[in-house]
Amino acid sequence: MQEWTETDPPAIADIVALERAVWEAMLTGDPQADGRMLSCDFLGVYPSGYAGRDDHMAALDDGPVITGYRLDEERLLPAGQGHVLLVYRAYFSEPGRDGEKAMYVASLWRRDGEGWINSFSMDTPLGAGDH
Repeated sequence: MQEWTETDPPAIADIVALERAVWEAMLTGDPQADGRMLSCDFLGVYPSGYAGRDDHMAALDDGPVITGYRLDEERLLPAGQGHVLLVYRAYFSEPGRDGEKAMYVASLWRRDGEGWINSFSMDTPLGAGDH
């Protein structure tokens, strides 16, 4: 396993591409693609409560949960040996709902062999006047 230090971080574009793969799985309703991006011990912290990897994947069993998305204000922070924290603002729309929602996301990625895997994510919704 390749060691990573704060002086040798991955490129932000590479981690953002991995994060987008999670969003693409939600856009296409593909639980298998979603699961490939999440660690077995994944934990999501959402306004609705906690969710593990199986919960995150099961949300896609009936198909897509979003109809579109965009990300901005991406920042990548070192988070200890072999970990990075991607933080960003996301805008997304949901099936059958008008308008767009916005939230801040903090997503922890862990070095896994030659690649990276998402082990934690936390969403903080923005209020109507916050964006």
